[in-house]
Amino acid sequence: MLTEVSSTEISKSLKTNGYSSVKTSTLKGGNIAKNAKEQIEKETGKRIVTSSNNKNIKNN
Repeated sequence: MLTEVSSTEISKSLKTNGYSSVKTSTLKGGNIAKNAKEQIEKETGKRIVTSSNNKNIKNN
């Protein structure tokens, strides 16, 4: 959810259209979410996403 909100707000602030700007906004939003996840894990000492709390993770 953080990725989606971040990407949307970045896209709105750029005020541009087209695939290239959407791709850039999405990558930046993903990096923001990744950094937030890593910071939370660092502070708590616990993993945020695990196989027990995310049913969409495939066990290979």
